[in-house]
Amino acid sequence: MFSRKFRNLGPGIITGAADDDPSGIATYSQAGAQFGLSLLWTPIFFLPLLFAIQEICARIGLVSGTGIISLMKKTYPKKLIYPLISLLAIANTINLGADLNAIGVSANLIISGIPTFFFTLSFTLFVLISEIFVSYIRYVKILKYLTLSLFCYFITAIIVGGNWNHVIVSTITPNIELNKEFIMMFVALCGTTLSPYLFFWQTSEEAEEDVAHKKIKEIGKGKPKISKQEIKAMRKDIFVGMVFAVFIMWSIIVTSAGSLNVHGITDIQTAQQAAQALEPLVQTFPNSGFIAKIIFAIGIIGTGLLAIPVLASSTAYAFSDTFGWKEGLSNKFKQAKSFYLTIVISTIIGLLLNFIGIEPIKALIYAAIINGVISIPILVIIMKISNDKKLLGQNVNGRISNIIGVITIIIMTIPVIFIVLTSI
Repeated sequence: MFSRKFRNLGPGIITGAADDDPSGIATYSQAGAQFGLSLLWTPIFFLPLLFAIQEICARIGLVSGTGIISLMKKTYPKKLIYPLISLLAIANTINLGADLNAIGVSANLIISGIPTFFFTLSFTLFVLISEIFVSYIRYVKILKYLTLSLFCYFITAIIVGGNWNHVIVSTITPNIELNKEFIMMFVALCGTTLSPYLFFWQTSEEAEEDVAHKKIKEIGKGKPKISKQEIKAMRKDIFVGMVFAVFIMWSIIVTSAGSLNVHGITDIQTAQQAAQALEPLVQTFPNSGFIAKIIFAIGIIGTGLLAIPVLASSTAYAFSDTFGWKEGLSNKFKQAKSFYLTIVISTIIGLLLNFIGIEPIKALIYAAIINGVISIPILVIIMKISNDKKLLGQNVNGRISNIIGVITIIIMTIPVIFIVLTSI
């Protein structure tokens, strides 16, 4: 029963899991370490925002059979598009590099004695070979099953334990502190949870699904006929994926609050540092600390392997849409060379970032700022596209989608203004 329903899920579950990439895990771990359970209400707060935006992106891709940039080109000048995709590529590559490093270090926590570089390089090659040589249908199945690795964080939350009455109350009761540290952490959670690369990935993957189901020959070529039942199935897939994303976010905050914060550890810079810190702190039962560390590290590896191809592919989709390249994971390498070379180049650059002396934490901060800045115009454009009857016909936004979309733009704008004002 579960197996059949899981197989029927589409890109939404992959998007939800990719949202909890290693850099996101680090942010959620820091939130729990620094503020305990005070931010445990944010997963529920982000759920309707995530669902609304990703559903809009999915509907655009499913109904139009093409990506966001291709639709932007019909209305907006290249002077706007080029800076957006350039900044997106920079932020994606920085995140990609950080994720590759996190995978290598986490693997080293599980199997010590082997250099981290060996693991990082091995996983990089594995991801590239899988993306290029494995068929789209089979590759999507691999990504979907990798999402199961994120249940590791729920397991660690159970192992860590704590006062579950307090956990439940903190989950449903918003707690806001009017100080710079708290606001900065909320800003970080916004940038990590509502990431632009997910918008591009979701839209293009729904178009990939059109190709896989033979509704169009290739992305951007023809307009698919989509039934109400298919729209309904897409929304169900997106909802499951976004619930999964915030559930994992919640589990990570509970884990770090129940282990790190209660022991006075309030500064966690990386996801693997959070995993390593668990071992001496968790004493629920014999060897529970070691088990928690290993499970947490396995989760980092699983979500890293999932997020890296999503990051690289979203860059490739954006560039392909911009320059009119043939695109899509459903194509073979020789059919879409520029698309796949973009994936390879961005992945290799991300790998090299770990060996040229760039501090990963500072790099991620810059990436978060870039994401925060570009997400605002991208969201505005997405909202305009999703209300265009010429493009989507009867499948334009409803009133609720428009209201939540506008609220999301406002929420994403406020942190950017705050960052600017505090930097002056």
